Amino acid sequence: MPELPEVETILRGIQPHITDQRVTNIIVRQPRLRWLIPADFQQKLTGKNIHTISRRAKYLLFHAENGTAILHLGMSGSLRILTNAQTPQKHDHVDIELANNKILRYTDPRRFGALLWTEENYQLHPLISALGPEPLANEFTANYLWQRSRSRSVPIKSFIMDNKIVVGVGNIYAAESLFRSGIHPLLPAKRLSKIQAQELVKAIKTILRQAIQRGGTTLKDFVNSDGKPGYFSNKLQVYGRAGLSCVHCKTFLKSIRIAQRSTVFCKKCQTI
Repeated sequence: MPELPEVETILRGIQPHITDQRVTNIIVRQPRLRWLIPADFQQKLTGKNIHTISRRAKYLLFHAENGTAILHLGMSGSLRILTNAQTPQKHDHVDIELANNKILRYTDPRRFGALLWTEENYQLHPLISALGPEPLANEFTANYLWQRSRSRSVPIKSFIMDNKIVVGVGNIYAAESLFRSGIHPLLPAKRLSKIQAQELVKAIKTILRQAIQRGGTTLKDFVNSDGKPGYFSNKLQVYGRAGLSCVHCKTFLKSIRIAQRSTVFCKKCQTI
């Protein structure tokens, strides 16, 4: 699944081609995604200008003069900018044609993504209203994380992956952040110390910034909008390295499952 750095990379890739452009046509070939694309989606957006594009968690928000299109890439979705009408393939579900003769094509083999529309304040939409702070925002602090963790017995890895606590810290970046801050992924959240909270928040922010700068992490289903894969994967220190030596102490890295997700860690460098 594309994580926050991948979605941010896509946003930055498509933004110059779409901002302040008028939508001339929309082709919906397959409306059955995670939720049905609204029947009047084409009518609502065609002929309107997309003033800006933004991101909230892993949602891309296309702000038009009469509302906001909310797009989520799901497990396998991707967006591409086309400069000519290439023949659509099986999983090319939506084309948004623009006045600059470019096409934004949405592809999603598994159809777990979403394309919705709201004419209300998008921040009040049910998918967005309960989200926690952005991990790179000033609101996400060590004190905030420590306070929210006080009554929680869940493993710290599950805690920081909870979008109601903080958005966009997916499996890859949670594992990497816990390793960098020396925290065992099974540590109960309520046992997180203030010092550990400081180290963890610092690690999350640093790793996400590095991943965004490097274009996201290469995943099987992800290619960013300019057709080039991300290349943060060569910087990963634990994710996907089970059985290999720790980069610090040379202990063999161990893999366990937490909340049905594979988690790799160093039992020597990460304490519980």
